[in-house]
Order: sequence, then structure tokens, then C-alpha cells
Amino acid sequence: MQQLSKRVKLGFGVGDLGGNLFFTMSGFYLLFYLTDVVGMAAGLAGAALMIGKIWDAVSDPITGYLSDRTPGRFGRRRPWIFWGAFLTWGSMVLMFSPPTGPTFLYIILVYCLLNTGYTFINIPYGALTPDLTPDFHERTILNGYRMTFAVVGTFIGAAAILPLVTLFGDGDRGWTGMGVVIGGVIALTSLIVVASVREKAHTDERPRKGLISSHLEILRLKPFLLALIPWALHITGVNIIQGALLYYFRFIYGDAGAFQIALPILLTAAIIFIPIWVKISGIIGKRACYNIGMSIFAISVLVFFFIGHHSGPTVAYVIMAIAGTGFATQYVMPFSIIPDVVEYDYAETGVRREGVFYGQWTFMSKLGQAFGIAINGLVLSLFGYQEARAGMVVEQSESALLGIRLIAGPIPAAFFIAGVIILRYYPITNEYYRKIQEKIAQRGFDS
Repeated sequence: MQQLSKRVKLGFGVGDLGGNLFFTMSGFYLLFYLTDVVGMAAGLAGAALMIGKIWDAVSDPITGYLSDRTPGRFGRRRPWIFWGAFLTWGSMVLMFSPPTGPTFLYIILVYCLLNTGYTFINIPYGALTPDLTPDFHERTILNGYRMTFAVVGTFIGAAAILPLVTLFGDGDRGWTGMGVVIGGVIALTSLIVVASVREKAHTDERPRKGLISSHLEILRLKPFLLALIPWALHITGVNIIQGALLYYFRFIYGDAGAFQIALPILLTAAIIFIPIWVKISGIIGKRACYNIGMSIFAISVLVFFFIGHHSGPTVAYVIMAIAGTGFATQYVMPFSIIPDVVEYDYAETGVRREGVFYGQWTFMSKLGQAFGIAINGLVLSLFGYQEARAGMVVEQSESALLGIRLIAGPIPAAFFIAGVIILRYYPITNEYYRKIQEKIAQRGFDS
């Protein structure tokens, strides 16, 4: 095994602390901020965020393609991460500074800018993974570090965002202050990656294909599709339930503060089980671990739908702890699977195109997020959810409460189950990967 130093593992891993602060902000709080702070109608807010996410999805493959071709002594990926850190910070502040003009257009434009900044960080960051180590299991360990920090980032976001809003004075001022702090942390962790990781010299001069042909070509790879589709389905389901939970605790339980307890319980269970799943994957494989974990998560979500509204927050905390044990696999396994697909492609073509793969990977995840946001806004609107008026909480109808329960239960569970079924056919096992490495060696490529 080609082992990486602790410095590289920690420096690389900390980047996803900021990344998951971003994911937590957008997944758990942004729709709520628009409906209950800015005062947008749920359907309109969901549409604005969906448009921003679609732009985000389109920018991902372009950024990945360009980062594969970025020249310079600082490497292909790190310049993108460096400038993306500052763009993300600035646009984060703008996002949480309520507009004085037309709200809908402002949110779309600023959210597109924010997502562009994060794309500049996230795509090149992910594309670093295959370049750091070719070892099958070492990649799982590396992503164990990364996803441990990811859970910590989600944990900090869940525990800190609303208290930061209160610290800065609630209302518009509080949300702007939160944007300054959280955006600064995202920028700082990204810059730590830039300072900690050194990229390999890039000397491959083989002819390269264009943007569209490159992406169409990798979409013909069966192993990639069998990893990509479950990932997109799982991300859609996760985004739906993320957006639903704050509404659930606020309106089903009448206790938004309980959300600040439930979410850390979920994430604590996840962070405890990340190293456990890493060890298990060395025995039964990444595919089996991922499917077992997401099955646990799906079952927990369905149990929550059927009994959560009758039992109160205490039982919800228990369900969250169980769900977290399975949710841990969503942090680790997808990001240890995709580098293996990159190596499969390299063995077949002799061309390194990590950015194309990670661009397509994140493109599909962003489409899943956009779809999830749209589903939440649509379901809330169809079931009669009433947005806040003049900052005052509105009592919701029984129909609206059912809509909230649906997006916290069977709707996301259906996406998880579909992803598990498709992933069963993913072919790259440890033994298969050894054959990939042998093929690379026989063809004289550098691994």
C-alpha cells in the first residue's frame, strides 16, 4: 500500500469541512431562509433555487474540463480552489443580505454566483483524489479523513448557523453576519488544502478531446453509470429530507429548538461510524457497505414517517441516531468509488481526465439537489404551506403538515431504495481493481 502522510490526509480532508458547511447551509436552511425570513412564496423560492442549481450543474463539467487543462507551476487544481475560496466568501455575504429590489431575480443571480464559487472549489478538490494515491484501499482511508471532516462541517453548520444568526441580532442583520462567518470558514479551509497538498507534475501530452465529446464518452462507461446514477438518486433523497427537517421540527413538534438537538445526534452517529464502515469495506467491499448503509437510512426515514408525528422529539432522536449509522456511508463510499472508475478509464484510454469525471459526478449531484429543492417547494405549495408574514410564524393546515411529513419520509426513501437497487450491479471490486492496475502496468502507463 502506498501510504500518504498524516499532513496530506489532514490537509486534504479539512477542505470538506468548509464544503459541508456550504452543503448544510444550502440544504437545511436556505429554503427556510427564503420563505420565513425573506418572505418568498414556497413555490417561487424553490424555483429560484432550482434555477441556481441547474446553472451550478452546468458549470461543473465545464470547470472539470478546464481544470484538467490548467497550466502552471501551482498545478491544475489548486489555482481554481484558491480563487474559488474568495468568490464563495463574497457571494455568501450577498446571499444573506436581503435585497431592496426585485427579490426573485436577485436570489437567482446571487445564488448562481455563489454556486460558481463553490464549483471552483469543489470540482478541482475532488479531482485531486486519484492523483494523490492509486491504491484501492488507501483511497477509502483518504476519503475517510475527508468525510470525517465533512461530518464535522455538517455538525458545525447544524449547531452554529441559527446561534450565529441570534448572536448577530436575528432578522436580516443576523443572517448577514452568519453569512460573513460561515463564508469565511469555507474560504479558510479551502486555502488550507491549497497550502497542504502538492500535485504531481502533469506531463501527459496525448491529444485530448473536446468538452462535449469527453463527457459523452465517459457516459458510455457502464461502471461509471452504475456508480453515477445511484449517487444522483441518493443526493436527491438527502436534499429532500435536509430541506424538510427544520419545517418538521418547527411545525409537527412545534419546537424548532429540538432540530438543534436531533441533527447533531444524526451527525454524531455518522462520524462514529465512518471509520467503522472504512474497516468493513476492506472486508466486504465498497459496494456492499454503501448499499447496507443506505438501506438502513431508508428504513429509518420510513419509520420516522409512520411514528415520528405520534411519538414526539425523544423517539425522533433515537431514529436519528440509527439513521446516522447508515448515513455515514453516503459520506465515504461514493468518493472512494469514483477514483476507481477514473483508473478503469485510464487503463482503457491512457488519458488522465479526472476533472471530466468529477465534473460529471458533481453535475449529476447538482441536478439531484435542484430536483430535490424543486420537489420540496412544489410539495409544500401543493399541500398549502403558508410562508411567514412580517416575520411571524403562520399556523399550518393539516394538509400542509402532511406535505411536510411526506418530504421527510416516503419521498426521499423512494430515491434511496432506487439507488440501492441500481448499485447492486456496479462491477468494480477489489479483485477487479487489481486487474485494472495490472492492465495499466502492462500498457506502460504511469499509475
